[in-house]
Amino acid sequence: MSDLELEAMRRKRYLQLQKRIAIKENKTKEPNADDVLNRVFKGRAWEVFNSANHQFPEVMTRIKELLVKLALSGEVKEITGEELYLFLVDLGLKVRLQTKIEFASHGEVKSLHDRLKEELRKT
Repeated sequence: MSDLELEAMRRKRYLQLQKRIAIKENKTKEPNADDVLNRVFKGRAWEVFNSANHQFPEVMTRIKELLVKLALSGEVKEITGEELYLFLVDLGLKVRLQTKIEFASHGEVKSLHDRLKEELRKT
């Protein structure tokens, strides 16, 4: 064998070892918390979670850790927005959600404010 062939074999072996190490490191890394919650949250759960996180950042950090732990262990498989909201209320967190009432009439979508304004003009 020539020196070039020997060097090529060493390089190939070195790259194989690097790939194995990279694969092992990826398996041992903890999954991203948002990715885990994304698999579990359904419907409007992210909207409720983000509102609660904005209003109660310290508490929601701990709740997020617990939800991730429960999801990874398989104890929690799915959480809807309504379930999350009721859970937070049971914990004593009165989460304020942005609400909007809209009416659909004759192909138009109008807010409650606009609808009331129109009704008052008619009278």
